Amino acid sequence: MTDEILSKQKKFEKDSVSVFVDGENYPLLQPEENGEEVFNGASFSGSVFNLSTTIIGAGIMALPATMKVLGLFLGIAIIVLVAILTELSVEILLRFSKAAGSTSYGEVMWDAFGNIGKKLLQFCVVINNIGILVVYMIILGDVLSGTNSGGVHHAGVLEKWFGEQWWNGRVFVLLVITLGVFSPLAGLKRIDSLKFTSAFAVAMAIVFLVITVGVTSFKLIKGNIAKPRLLPAITDTNSVWKLFTVVPVLVTSYVCHFNVHSIENELEDTSRMLPIIRTSLAVCSTIYIIISIFGYLLFGDSILDDVLANFDTDLGIPFSSQLSDAVRVSYSLHLMLVFPVIFYPLRFNLDGLLFPSAGEPLAANKVRFSIVSSGLIGVVFLGANFIPSIWDVFQFTGATAAVCLGFIFPSAIALRDEHGIATKKDKVLSVFMICLAVFANLVAIYSDASAHFHSHSHSSPRKSSLAAYQ
Repeated sequence: MTDEILSKQKKFEKDSVSVFVDGENYPLLQPEENGEEVFNGASFSGSVFNLSTTIIGAGIMALPATMKVLGLFLGIAIIVLVAILTELSVEILLRFSKAAGSTSYGEVMWDAFGNIGKKLLQFCVVINNIGILVVYMIILGDVLSGTNSGGVHHAGVLEKWFGEQWWNGRVFVLLVITLGVFSPLAGLKRIDSLKFTSAFAVAMAIVFLVITVGVTSFKLIKGNIAKPRLLPAITDTNSVWKLFTVVPVLVTSYVCHFNVHSIENELEDTSRMLPIIRTSLAVCSTIYIIISIFGYLLFGDSILDDVLANFDTDLGIPFSSQLSDAVRVSYSLHLMLVFPVIFYPLRFNLDGLLFPSAGEPLAANKVRFSIVSSGLIGVVFLGANFIPSIWDVFQFTGATAAVCLGFIFPSAIALRDEHGIATKKDKVLSVFMICLAVFANLVAIYSDASAHFHSHSHSSPRKSSLAAYQ
């Protein structure tokens, strides 16, 4: 009887798609009893697809703006550097996870640093995911209701279609989306279409890529593209420090470490995980570089923190209006559907921090479930209405939680070396990543804060933070 129970449990674990939350693997896609949804191990291409979806998020919309600060040459070089460091940090994380017998990021942190390490990881996941959801909502507000930058108003889709109305104002639109879309999705206890969400996410990135490249190429042929900035404009010491403000944005754009174990656990052959990581990073880096180059070429120094907001203008090609609306609306729908995927691990990790000794799972306690869910949704809604731009969110989460999840924690695990497997190269690389991450992000925080204080008296509530670099 015991063997039969264990066999059924193993089959359940194999047939369930799970994600790391609160140090555990929770099933997101449940197996069906009739065998219609049997999961027999992820394929190589499917794993690359899912990891690429984890990497490509809202960060793709902010990357063209980094070219405005760095110039094309340095910007592309930094994108490649961050991709390489990401691959190295994930490789360290997986190697030390295997030595510890850990199947999640939380477990390997607990193995290295005990309960404090696990709680610190939970805290960073909470901060990182709240930041991601705030970015999603800010983008939705920019796209649907418009945004202001440097005294110029960029009309949203609803304003463009129906004119300026009380009901298509930013706060009201976000309130409707929160109550009508996010709240019902956040209340679900099961996700049974993750593969379609992932497919839609990558498809939207490709749509954005194809339209941007096509429009830019058309305008290049016509000679309507201004000469881009190839190198950063260095005029004084402050302009050097400002270069570091793009680091948190780039770090956030590559952080995928909290989902690596979940994807690896679904593979029949876990030795294929490193090739999957390298393939995904190569695909995402290629998309990032192409979008960064062509997005910056298309809009030049008028590019906004959220490049989607730039698509309110006439692109100078046939069917410009229709293409612009298609890009903005489709990516908005994508962000709405992705919301619960990011929200679920956020809710479980916050519950683990607030109620560590709770006797029953969060999903089984309706009162606790409702309080945590509604509280988080409220925080995200307020953050999206009071934070000026996605650049500001990336600056905070990228310089704190994201850099810890992506570089500092894996490096610290290697330096701790609980199982004596760290090589000299591992330790040197870990020290380098920690020093680089801490220095770059401290400078980024200082420089961005200085720019905000300096321009505060001249800025409108929703003025782009990149205006400081013009």
